[in-house]
Amino acid sequence: MEKVAIAILNWNGHELLKKFLPSVVEYSDINNVSIYVIDNGSTDGSITFLKSYYPTVKIVLLAQNYGFAGGYNKGLEKIKAEYYVLLNSDVEVTKGWLEPMLEVLENNKNIAVCQPKLKSYVNRDEFEYAGAAGGFIDKFGFAFCRGRLFNVFEKDVGQYNTKSDIFWATGACLFIRSEIYFNAGGLDNDFFAHMEEIDLCWRILSRGYKIVYEPKSEVFHLGGATLSKTNPHKTFLNFRNNLFLLYKNLPKHNFYQTIFARLILDGIAAIKFLLSFEFRNFCAVFTAHLQFYLSISKLKSKRKNNLQLTTTNLHTTMYNKSIVADFFYRGKKYFSDLHFNP
Repeated sequence: MEKVAIAILNWNGHELLKKFLPSVVEYSDINNVSIYVIDNGSTDGSITFLKSYYPTVKIVLLAQNYGFAGGYNKGLEKIKAEYYVLLNSDVEVTKGWLEPMLEVLENNKNIAVCQPKLKSYVNRDEFEYAGAAGGFIDKFGFAFCRGRLFNVFEKDVGQYNTKSDIFWATGACLFIRSEIYFNAGGLDNDFFAHMEEIDLCWRILSRGYKIVYEPKSEVFHLGGATLSKTNPHKTFLNFRNNLFLLYKNLPKHNFYQTIFARLILDGIAAIKFLLSFEFRNFCAVFTAHLQFYLSISKLKSKRKNNLQLTTTNLHTTMYNKSIVADFFYRGKKYFSDLHFNP
């Protein structure tokens, strides 16, 4: 069995591979580390390109596009390694990016997942949207990051240069123990894409493990390579998957009130889209809720299984306030404004 498998999921990403794979190959040349591309049924010549220019990169071929979650689940089943690195195809890695992350996992068996410092490929002194300096959620399930609250991005001036516990690690560059990945059930195929790593991390936390941010490792993420932030389909996935996330993982004591509050907040968001003449995003929220209601029977089964395997609901890395209220009404635009020290 290999020590580390770097797994890059690809779907018609020829240009991204051409641009970003060179750094991965150059800076991952250490013993017992292999690079895999899991291909989600590409038709753009990606595989021909890999075979021609990167013969050392191993290829896992899938018959169709199974999405982010399904693609990784099916691909990783065919890869045997102690640790997986789920790496987006639009990430540029840097010299020495692997070693600090492996040290974190090797030195503490209770740490199941970790992520590096994630910065913007375009604005290289800023933190990047998808994970920044580690992810958190508030009591209503809204995700945010140290270094990025909603659309406000902090510059990296060393303020987050300390290793720390987090609630979720970015799916753009996620290090995880393979055994725990499969024991926790992997990524949820029904999410298809977006927020599935938060769901996985919540399940892992609830089983008593830790998730850590390690700033000694630094990578640069392009972001938006699959769907832009304003794409209505992304709006749909984010609203639907957030409801999936809450339904599956909330503890019993605050389940109903949190779901009810979140439905109200989503309704307010939909009205805001409507008043802004963003009709496609308004419809996306409506469709997301409709699919959530139609999925409740299936979600009940997943929730029952999660609760049976839960060993703790005390998560100090969950923000026990409303990040929406803090950001939009109280004017707290930076992580330091929250006075949140998990």
